[in-house]
Amino acid sequence: MEKSLQGKRVAMLLTDGVEQAEYEGPRAFLEEHGARVDLVSPKKPGERIQAFNHLTPGAQFPVDKAVSEARPEEYDALVLPGGVANPDQLRLSPESVGFVSRYAQTGRPLAAICHGPWLLINAGLMSGRHVTSWPSLETDIRNAGGRWSDEPVVIDGRFITSRKPEDIPAFNARLEDALREPTAVGV
Repeated sequence: MEKSLQGKRVAMLLTDGVEQAEYEGPRAFLEEHGARVDLVSPKKPGERIQAFNHLTPGAQFPVDKAVSEARPEEYDALVLPGGVANPDQLRLSPESVGFVSRYAQTGRPLAAICHGPWLLINAGLMSGRHVTSWPSLETDIRNAGGRWSDEPVVIDGRFITSRKPEDIPAFNARLEDALREPTAVGV
């Protein structure tokens, strides 16, 4: 397989309650294509994140880097997986919201799936954006000044959003495009 993302670094910001498929699917895809992926979290390195498969506890994953120590400029992309509990907890973490806000200032790809766009709202990044998400976020997105549509993937400048685990192949493809060709998704 061609390592089209060789030399790229990607942060995946998550905590307990992450939807397992929305973490594992993109991470495996990125690593298979040569990217180095860090699990960034409010938890400390070596602590474990409890993933879920909908409402059923799933696997646990070790934290690579604490969000308080992560530097946005070190990463070529930021991915925000969903699940309900994961982004709901992260948006109450000032370090996590601050990291997302500072990362957005780099102008590099920022990808969110399912309930992940909640972090975009709390980071003050939704106004004027066109995004998709899990359908229950539609009102939150509109109230934050965004435009929501029900599509597998929506690209708005450097923002890539998706709805649910079934959309992961399309989500991954657009993320790869953005990392391979920085102008592929616009600026």
